[in-house]
Amino acid sequence: MIDFARVQKELVECSKDSEGSGIKVSPKSDDLVQLFGTIPGPVGTPYEGGIFQIDITLPEGYPFEPPKMQFKTKVWHPNISSQSGAICLDILKDQWSPALTLKTALLSVQALLSAPQPDDPQDAVVAQQYLKDYQTFVSTARYWTESFAKASTRGIEDKVQKLVEMGFPEAQVRNILEAVGGDENLALERLL
Repeated sequence: MIDFARVQKELVECSKDSEGSGIKVSPKSDDLVQLFGTIPGPVGTPYEGGIFQIDITLPEGYPFEPPKMQFKTKVWHPNISSQSGAICLDILKDQWSPALTLKTALLSVQALLSAPQPDDPQDAVVAQQYLKDYQTFVSTARYWTESFAKASTRGIEDKVQKLVEMGFPEAQVRNILEAVGGDENLALERLL
């Protein structure tokens, strides 16, 4: 059985520090089983400046079983499937401990972006490119970050204006749009 009191506490802890860490977790619905996380791309990497969305599903045994995490944002990385967003990370599998939290798991995913492990790949094609043609890997990862993980400011302003015209408060609209990575439909669902 999921410890919902703990999940609530973890969500509060994440929101307290979200300005500093850039890591955010919010529920997709009232049941607290389906969550939505975002992490900023680490500075000094091809992912810098990107905001990466991660779907989080809590299994029945959470916190004794690891959360299921999958990138929703497309990312070019040896340990993340370029097709499905599946993540190859030990703490999301056999190295999970109930002492870990959603925030520490997301910090570990962020650290993985900084330190790829091409010898234990999730995506063999990306791992081969990383090992054999590092400059092309960096260029491709940077291109994918620009294409998929950076919301254009102009596009966001248009979305804010549309939602404000529907009668929603601007500050709330901006916060929710940021939390859902600029997805206007998901933002509208949250606002309703």
